[in-house]
Amino acid sequence: MRTSQQTTLRSAASLSGLGVHSGNPVSITLHPAEAHHGIAFLRTGLPGGRDRLIQAQYAQVSATELCTVIGSRETGAVATIEHLMSALYGLGIDNCLVEIDGPEMPILDGSAAPFVAAIEAVGTTSCGTPRRFIKVLKTVRTEKGRAYSELRPFERGFHLDVEIDFESPVIGRSRKALTLTPAAYRREIARARTFGMMRDVERYWKAGFALGASLENTVAVGDGGVVNPEGLRYPDEFVRHKILDAVGDLALAGLPILGAYQSFCGGHGLNCAVLGELFADRANYAIVEGAASRREPVFAEFGVGLGAAVYAPEL
Repeated sequence: MRTSQQTTLRSAASLSGLGVHSGNPVSITLHPAEAHHGIAFLRTGLPGGRDRLIQAQYAQVSATELCTVIGSRETGAVATIEHLMSALYGLGIDNCLVEIDGPEMPILDGSAAPFVAAIEAVGTTSCGTPRRFIKVLKTVRTEKGRAYSELRPFERGFHLDVEIDFESPVIGRSRKALTLTPAAYRREIARARTFGMMRDVERYWKAGFALGASLENTVAVGDGGVVNPEGLRYPDEFVRHKILDAVGDLALAGLPILGAYQSFCGGHGLNCAVLGELFADRANYAIVEGAASRREPVFAEFGVGLGAAVYAPEL
């Protein structure tokens, strides 16, 4: 697959499961889409038999508490989109229509791996059109207390550097950085599961969250260690999942990013807020277009050559 060409799925792929927060069953179908379609969610089954099309873009974000929500409660919304968005971005899928019959994405096993498997089972194909990117020109940053998220210029693809620091000694402080490629995403990020503290469960339930959470889809952290009998999939699974979430949230830029992202104790709110900072000033970014050939790794910004690769060569 040429990294400079827009891509979509070869055929439709369907999955079903429970929403981690609602606990309700939901089914989705990932449909191929034409060039420049982007990622969009078709919310079906609304009152009166209505459907609603919601573009997967940061301007559509309506909530970021414990998950990312696009759309509105009054006209139709889709919650917990970050894991699917992460899988699509991680695999380099530019165009896809996500049909969903409920208000929340299925959590599946709590990671992006089931979405990756479904996409790879049907395969991907080129749309025959150059890929476009958002190139970060100036550093933008958003803060909340000691936490922050930042985007800055980076000439060699999309680089992520994420650090977490939890009071729980089971999670603690850890940091991981990588330059995103489909191979690196599959190997290092896709299988990292969402996690939560056992002591917070009752509070979440009272607030209407985590009603579908279980050891089948969440890493449960107790005072003495991880409760799940199988343990962790990676020694640093917690920070890897934070990278997974960041990739999904930043996919709401609407186009793949040429730049570097760094965060400390970040989350959905800060991830979406830093996109708002980026797009607040047209001087912060440029739209660049991919070359027609992988053997010619040059991007043209209104006719000006740009020596940068979107995805680093896979190993």
